Amino acid sequence: MTTAEIRRARRLVQPIRRWWAGTRAERDRLPWRGTRDPWHVLVAETMLAQTQVARVAPRFREFVARFPTPASCAVAPLGEVVRAWIGLGYNRRALALHTAAEEIVRAHGGRVPSALSELEDLNGVGPYTARAVMALAFNARVAAVDTNVGRVLSRAGLARRLLPSEVQAVADGLIPAGSARAWNLALMDFGSLVCRARRPACVACPVRAAGACAWRAAPRGVPDPAVGSARVTSRQSRFEGSDRQGRGRLVRAACAGPIAPGEVAAIAGWPTQDGRAHRVAEALCAEGILVHGRSGELSLA
Repeated sequence: MTTAEIRRARRLVQPIRRWWAGTRAERDRLPWRGTRDPWHVLVAETMLAQTQVARVAPRFREFVARFPTPASCAVAPLGEVVRAWIGLGYNRRALALHTAAEEIVRAHGGRVPSALSELEDLNGVGPYTARAVMALAFNARVAAVDTNVGRVLSRAGLARRLLPSEVQAVADGLIPAGSARAWNLALMDFGSLVCRARRPACVACPVRAAGACAWRAAPRGVPDPAVGSARVTSRQSRFEGSDRQGRGRLVRAACAGPIAPGEVAAIAGWPTQDGRAHRVAEALCAEGILVHGRSGELSLA
């Protein structure tokens, strides 16, 4: 990464900040945008990792009302946390969040840590989520790089494909002093609403209007630099007919009551695949989400 490239990318900052000043009111209605409570930010980022915003909004409110602190989540039975998670998918995230809450209570006195290494040590917290908590809760001068941010920087910032380390370096170098939280939100929103993966709104783009888009300033015919750039999040596999779908059905059913051994395959949605259904059920037991009863029935932990 050259000094000239960093200077080039910095041309994005003012147009995006001006755009966000006129756009943020609508986005600030999202329930997690009004909080700087690090636990609530951690909950929101965990939910948003693999679930659409529209599905997360009502469930976030319910979850933090039920578990307003790490301690309240840590002392609750795992089954209660899973029940509060139903409908968001990827129930392993509920388990991870419950375990992280226990670690926060045990190792940090019930307070979410603000250091990157300590956040990344928490169960289920990866580099992006750790940086998001630091920036959005503590206003620390770090960049939370998601797919939207990577796309903006590879296109408008430098007009070339970027490696993950390059994306992180550029993003960290653009943060205005004292405005890490606001800038991270602005850049994420810009990538989500304007510099979209499909059909980017180039005609109405404030960065292009300011002559600051490196991609549109490049000679015609230059391929989209976001295509082939390193992904910071992976594509989700097909859900219909997947083990994930069967897992979700079993967990949802267990929320209503115990599942008899003979009902597992039908509830999972594979009435003729008894072996597959029980394999998935045993995986849920191994993860601690389901437990076997005395008669072999399955229940929430």
